[in-house]
Amino acid sequence: MKRYRIELSFSELFVDIQDIGDDKLVMVHGGEMPHIGCAVMSIPRPSLTGDGSISATSSVLNVTGHKDEEICRRIAEKIAASENCTVVCTGGFHVDNITEEQIKELFVKLSSFILKG
Repeated sequence: MKRYRIELSFSELFVDIQDIGDDKLVMVHGGEMPHIGCAVMSIPRPSLTGDGSISATSSVLNVTGHKDEEICRRIAEKIAASENCTVVCTGGFHVDNITEEQIKELFVKLSSFILKG
């Protein structure tokens, strides 16, 4: 299993990736109360742009009131497209009274992590 740590000014986010045959199981957790807020399954497919690149289609299950899908979907779709495999990503990140600035920081750092591939 590979573990990645994304350091934030106010917390940290962990992304654990386990190979399951040719596929990937990803667990996202962090903040003050890690939890399971969603499960995302992403499956690679030809991009709708028609340029021959690979994209992904996702199915999502959310726990009511949780917004972890945005984190898990971004990670699952990036891995599915770049590795051409099925990915299940689950987890949750929670920080009490998180601010808009902290949310922006989280997604900037998450985007940087995703772009590194």
